[in-house]
Amino acid sequence: MSMAVVGMIAGMALGFAGYFGGFGAFLLVAALGAVGFVVGRFLEGDLELGDLFRTRGDRRR
Repeated sequence: MSMAVVGMIAGMALGFAGYFGGFGAFLLVAALGAVGFVVGRFLEGDLELGDLFRTRGDRRR
């Protein structure tokens, strides 16, 4: 599945949550989507746990 299709599905889910559940539901769906994205990247190996907690001045890449 292409990233455009995934983005379209995520946008539709946020739109439905905002329309039917209000702004609170929109924020909840957006936050859970962001958490799911980070967990998915971590499980695929594209993201390391240290990347999330590294300070701005630490440039060891």
